[in-house]
Formats: sequence, structure tokens, C-alpha cells
Amino acid sequence: MQDRAITAEKLTKKFGDFTAVDQISFEVSKGEIFGFLGANGAGKTTAMRMFCGLSLPTSGVATVGGFDVYSENEKIKNSIGYMSQRFSLYDDLSVIENIRFYAGIYGMSSKAIRVKAEHILKGLELEAEKNMLVGSLPLGWKQKLAFSVAIFHEPRIVFLDEPTGGVDPITRREFWQLIYEAAGEGITVFVTTHYMDEAEYCNRVSIMVDGRIEALDTPTGMKKHMGVGSMNEVFLQLARKATRTEN
Repeated sequence: MQDRAITAEKLTKKFGDFTAVDQISFEVSKGEIFGFLGANGAGKTTAMRMFCGLSLPTSGVATVGGFDVYSENEKIKNSIGYMSQRFSLYDDLSVIENIRFYAGIYGMSSKAIRVKAEHILKGLELEAEKNMLVGSLPLGWKQKLAFSVAIFHEPRIVFLDEPTGGVDPITRREFWQLIYEAAGEGITVFVTTHYMDEAEYCNRVSIMVDGRIEALDTPTGMKKHMGVGSMNEVFLQLARKATRTEN
């Protein structure tokens, strides 16, 4: 279990009579880039909220970073990074103010924040813009900054909820380079995306349909098993089985 960043066994979430997540089971290894895919209404957002310690499961077992999703929610929150689909920084704060604010939440010292902030700004080529309001930055820069802030405190695991939505293809490739670098440093990346070409960049991919995991494999293995040439074709075949449209 020590080499597992995330585990789930028959994890279930119900809202009254509606089963949003239906007995999903899988494991994610440390340092793995794990794609968590599904059409709208498949249940992936609900599942991610449980893994982030934001929602208690109805039944089943799950751990994140070795912490139990039922009893150790706060420890989970303190050990992960998170970037939402909707831009997660403050538009009315400057670049450096956002960095200091989020790093401070995780208890980093002023000296550690200063040293690492200089490194991050240089890597993102944002040194000249550090005092600009985030709201004035292009979307692609915002997204790359948001990711860097999400892993600023060096979490064990980072959850990315459709992080490249709305950005151009070049920026998406640059964003994925940041993901590869983070994984190379041992950070586990758990990512949802609507772009099936991005699924190809993951070590393994799961695809949810109506609350259940319909397929889980490497992108190559998944395409071979289904006899198709792209992840888009894989997704379309599986998504056709869906009967619901809401999470």
C-alpha cells in the first residue's frame, strides 16, 4: 500500500435515491499521471470531491495519501493540491500576492515563500508581471500560474479538474509540460479533461459511465482492446452507453 497515492474499493456516493458514484474501485500509484474521464453526469466531479475531502462517501473504502476519506479529511486537504475548472486564484490580487496568500495558508515561512516564488516566476517567465493583477493576465498564463500555485507547497497529490479548458493548443502543450515536470518530482497527478488527445498523455486512464468505471487501462491498452485508433473513438463508444446527464 505504501506505493499507492490513492485507493478506492467499492466507493459509493448517493443523494437520496440517486447513486452518483456506484462502487468504483481502483488504485493510483505515486508519481502517476492518472486521467479520470467521463461525460457530463458520469459522476467524476462527485468522486473527485470525495477524494479531496470535501464530501463524505455513502459507503465503500478510500484513502488519499494514506489518509482515510471518512475520518482524516483535514489531513487530506493539507496534503494535496487542487486546481478547479474555474480559475482558482483571485483576480483582484497581484501575481505575487496570490502566491504569498496560498503559500501562507499551508504554513510556509516567509523565507521559503520568497525563495520559491522567485524560482516559479522565473520558470513561468512572469518576473516582470509579478505585481500585475491576475485579472489582467491572459487565460493561458493564469492557468499555468494556478497550477504552479496548486503545487507550490509540494503536495503529495494534485487534483486538476479540467485545467486546460478554453486555452489554445500551444498553451495546453505547455501546461502538460508542467504536469510532466511535477510527476517527475514525485507528485501524483489526478486529472479530469474533456480533451481526448490529453488522455493520451496520461500513464493510465479510467472512463466513467453513469457512476461506474466502464474502462481502466493505459491509453494504448484501451485503444487496442476496443480496436480503435484514438482515445476519442474509445470515449465515444463508451459514452454512448450513458443514460443520465446530471452528476
